Amino acid sequence: MNPARVSLRSVTASVAALAIALFLGGCGEDEWHGKNITGLMPELEFELIDENGDPVTEEVFAGEPVAMYFGFTHCPDICPTTLARLAAAARRLPESIGKNLQLAFVSVDPARDDPDQLERYTDAFSDRMLGLTGTQKQLRALTRRYRVTFGYEEPGADGSYEVSHSSAILVFDAELEPRLMLLDDLNVAQIAEDLERLLEGSRSDS
Repeated sequence: MNPARVSLRSVTASVAALAIALFLGGCGEDEWHGKNITGLMPELEFELIDENGDPVTEEVFAGEPVAMYFGFTHCPDICPTTLARLAAAARRLPESIGKNLQLAFVSVDPARDDPDQLERYTDAFSDRMLGLTGTQKQLRALTRRYRVTFGYEEPGADGSYEVSHSSAILVFDAELEPRLMLLDDLNVAQIAEDLERLLEGSRSDS
């Protein structure tokens, strides 16, 4: 792995996440470890393809909260680290509230991440994690909607390439309204605390 290329991807992802955080600065509450984005973005909406190769919309998550991360399966460090933390945090939740939380991984590298690859990848982290991808048009529509960035570096001699992408986890409530943005500097305990607080609040509101 070329260290310069890894560094470029990491810096790009961090800058993108920082830009969003600064844009949302002051909108969160001190009690959250992540950023409170309630009311700042539209409800979840998309047309994608799931890990079975079937077309799906946001209705696949209807009535259930979902934590969504954008990345690619060939990512050597940022994606697996973040998804492992998210899955570990989900396992820490009390069964009474955690059983309904869905996890979603959206690949922005559809050229390499076909449904079979997505299924193998997501199953390695959690049986409740759904892999999604789509056409470039579908992915651009979704990422623009939530201010997520991604791009492709020039392929190397062997045809391999890196993908730069935002590194935050977006959390939507059971009504599919965006509620939290969890940046990549949070640890498992902090993510679990934010998810539990959000899910407890959703249950008390219902």
